[in-house]
Amino acid sequence: MTPGPTPVPPEVLLAQGQPIVYHRGPGFGNALREVTEGLKWVFETVNDVVTFTCSGSGGMESAVVNSFSPGDRVLVVSVGNFGERFRAICQTYGLEVDFLEYEWGRTAKAAEVEARLTDDTKGVLIQHSETSTGVVNDIEAIGRVVRDHSALYIVDSISGVGGVPIRVDAWGIDVAVGGSQKALMGSPGLAFLTISERAWAAYEQAKLPRFYWDWKPVKESYERSDPETPYTPAVHLYLGLAEAIKLLREEGLENAHARHARMSRAVKAGVKALGLETFGEDLERAVCVTAVRCPDGIDGGKLTKLIRSKYGIIFAPGQGKLKGKIFRIGHIGYLDETNILQALAVLELALEELGYPVKHGDSVAAAQEVFAQA
Repeated sequence: MTPGPTPVPPEVLLAQGQPIVYHRGPGFGNALREVTEGLKWVFETVNDVVTFTCSGSGGMESAVVNSFSPGDRVLVVSVGNFGERFRAICQTYGLEVDFLEYEWGRTAKAAEVEARLTDDTKGVLIQHSETSTGVVNDIEAIGRVVRDHSALYIVDSISGVGGVPIRVDAWGIDVAVGGSQKALMGSPGLAFLTISERAWAAYEQAKLPRFYWDWKPVKESYERSDPETPYTPAVHLYLGLAEAIKLLREEGLENAHARHARMSRAVKAGVKALGLETFGEDLERAVCVTAVRCPDGIDGGKLTKLIRSKYGIIFAPGQGKLKGKIFRIGHIGYLDETNILQALAVLELALEELGYPVKHGDSVAAAQEVFAQA
């Protein structure tokens, strides 16, 4: 029950357990084509998609080094830990960063983003789903103001894509970054980026150093008769992600989004029924992760450790400045109603053990009511 890695379906594990496939042949080429076309479907784009064997942070770095030149001015919009990571990547490569920082738990506002844009702003970098706080930014509204500017619009949707809608083309997103190990139900180790025509034009002018993260060799390798990657990929992760996307296609993208929204409502209803306070704003959009304020006298790290060690369910503690103050319940990927009810029941038991007054069954009943209304 974390924001990632998330549980992996058995079909995906079986796909990853098959004999090795040569990465310079048609077997891998077919899987890579399935993954790439499937990601276009998930991101709702006709733009190019490139994939890398790496974590999501590698995808974030790739977005930066292919888009900008030393000294370029960029606007980094931060609502949590991973906004700070975008800033760190940009500063590492010598970009001039205008840092629009929000208090953790708040969401970015389109008008405030627009007010920070200048004639020399080359890019706007922002998180879609901010894993550290659970909030989901209104990427569509912010996209409308960025679209009227020459800046590239770069969105980290690593914990968002597949769980909450992201319409790359309709929302004017130039580069969207995703990861395999969250709502898409794959194993950790793959990142991918969508690249618009505007982003390719910026690529041709970009002067930051790049080798492994370079988009063009990936695109050229994919366009061969038997698609491949320029460097040895994590073959089995691609085979697994192809199967995961197949499962997502069978469910239907709208159905998957609705499932995640339903589980989010159930979790939030459950924790509120226990008298706990959810953390963050615009929570109707925060369908990937529910952040919960810890009751007075209870440390979030101690709570999540107890739940993990005694009941075998993993919640995520707070990160950074929220360490000990919140705990996070992920509800994306290969999860269903039973998982939610079980997690809430265990939360009741752990809270009681730590001295918090609990009326047994309240959180489960509240969640069941949400599910009954769906």
